[in-house]
Amino acid sequence: MGLPLSAVNKGIREMSAESNFSNAQFLTVAEVAELMRVSKMTVYRLVHSGEMPAVRFGRSFRVPESAVEQYVKGAVVEGQSDTA
Repeated sequence: MGLPLSAVNKGIREMSAESNFSNAQFLTVAEVAELMRVSKMTVYRLVHSGEMPAVRFGRSFRVPESAVEQYVKGAVVEGQSDTA
């Protein structure tokens, strides 16, 4: 199964436009999964869909810590009342 390179490239372009990699801290897919309490497959899906920017080093993806922080901040759900 091939990677959807357009989504990965989109994430890389967005990341390149946003940040300077000289101070970037990168996490492995396993580390991101552990931090977010999700499976590694979920992280790979986020990367491949372009929802989470990542950089490919050889055969491995690395995700900037800042990208994980931004994703989590964007996923926050406001509480709703049960007045139905």
